[in-house]
Amino acid sequence: MDPTVWFLTGNAGKLVEATNHLSHLGYVVKQLVVEGDQLYEPQAETLEIVAKSKISQALQHLPNEFAEDDMILVEDAGLFVSALDGFPGIYSSYAYSTIGNSGIIRLLNHLETEDTVSSASLRAAHFKAVAAIWRDGEILIGEGICPGHIALEPMEGAGFGFDPIFIPYDLDKDFQPLSAGNYGEHSTHGKTFGGVDLATKNKFSHRTRALQNLFNQLPSA
Repeated sequence: MDPTVWFLTGNAGKLVEATNHLSHLGYVVKQLVVEGDQLYEPQAETLEIVAKSKISQALQHLPNEFAEDDMILVEDAGLFVSALDGFPGIYSSYAYSTIGNSGIIRLLNHLETEDTVSSASLRAAHFKAVAAIWRDGEILIGEGICPGHIALEPMEGAGFGFDPIFIPYDLDKDFQPLSAGNYGEHSTHGKTFGGVDLATKNKFSHRTRALQNLFNQLPSA
């Protein structure tokens, strides 16, 4: 029987992305849902601390069907904008619910230029994801980063959160990120994460990289 990973998340988009990645590795992904206000969003200085706190909370709400060999997965991510000293960062969820994508763009209105390379540099940002898994009493951590820049306007479509305003930098043939202005083997061709399909996004995704880093620490399923 394939090992089961219980993913603590209320975000349908995250669940789809994690399931898409982990099913190929031989894992069954199930959503761990905790109702109402039984979970709290920890106020911490790093995503790693937030993730570990969520693991501790998840252990208090295991489903009846949780088996001895099952694992718990949590993931937390943030958008870090260089010109805003890393804001919204660990406060990304709050920032998205209050000022949203349009608010981030307004904060960068003074950083517009007709030179696309200069614009990408001035509006540089990165997504960072931290994934943590609990297995047999041990917590393992994986990290993933996707560098890019903030678009001049949202590009709606697929994706969620800040996806409609984030354009990832191109990747080389080994799927490693390049810097602004360099063209690689893999590109969204100026489209944001909100403007591409899931398969394309996953080539660049911070979440995919965090999960890869995390599950490389585990035996193959």
